[in-house]
Amino acid sequence: MKNVLLSTGFHFPGQKNLYKGKVRDVYNIDDRLLVMVATDRISAFDVVLPEGIPYKGQVLNQIAARFLKATSDIVPNWMTAVPDPVVTAGKKCEPFKVEMVIRGYLSGHAWREYKAGKRQLCGVPMPEELKENDCFPEPIITPTTKASVGHDEDISREEILRQGLVSEQDYTALEKYTRELFKRGTSIASGRGLILVDTKYEFGKQDGKIYLIDEIHTPDSSRYFYADGYKTRQEKGEPQKQLSKEFVREWLMANGFQGKEGQKIPLMSGEVVNSISERYIELYEHITGEAFIKSDASDILSRVEKNIRTYLASA
Repeated sequence: MKNVLLSTGFHFPGQKNLYKGKVRDVYNIDDRLLVMVATDRISAFDVVLPEGIPYKGQVLNQIAARFLKATSDIVPNWMTAVPDPVVTAGKKCEPFKVEMVIRGYLSGHAWREYKAGKRQLCGVPMPEELKENDCFPEPIITPTTKASVGHDEDISREEILRQGLVSEQDYTALEKYTRELFKRGTSIASGRGLILVDTKYEFGKQDGKIYLIDEIHTPDSSRYFYADGYKTRQEKGEPQKQLSKEFVREWLMANGFQGKEGQKIPLMSGEVVNSISERYIELYEHITGEAFIKSDASDILSRVEKNIRTYLASA
């Protein structure tokens, strides 16, 4: 399908290598620039699903670019240009080997652990007698290891320092940035009638300086609830109306898939694919307050390559 971008395989001047993540194709140019293409691939339970989601890459890329700009006063970030609706380019940093997950509410993975009887997550205690989607007294940071293949694993602050994954000085800075970014994201979401439930941040270093890297506050890295009706739904024990990738996970679980060995990925019909696309666009419009303008999808691959080449010629 020409209107869905599932994979790229470009060859640019100065290109050192191409790294394919679950969703992004990342080009290393001369060990100084990264060109990151947000494809329409979708992953859940750390598995890339076979169907692409129209306009998902554009949604992710444009939300991330907007939030990187809106938080650059808190921590410097890697982004220097957005040469195409699905492309961001910027500084090549050495990533830290952990992802900083912060949770304001007992939802998703945290709820599944809590329901199983656990009252600690990544060494952080969780209060007794909470219900799904209740607000924590204050946001908790629950880091994960950054796995290149397979599942990311929960890890405590103490274990990160014990293993030497991050120095204590740097980790203290990462925690500070994580809380400040979450506070800013929460404030922006609140102004749009949304609750930022939980999210993750990735950081890297260049020349001894910490930078925020990758994407932030997108539906792939974050969970949002609608603020309107949140309290009423909690009081009645009803599911929260949310904008996130959790609905994809729920659909997969309802169809017998949780990424476990031997499980088969269920067939995603055109109707399911389109509904996921619509949910991504819906989040874009809610979080930005602007109408989503679909880019020309007649031949995405050619468009993306042309725009990257034009950018690199002047970078």
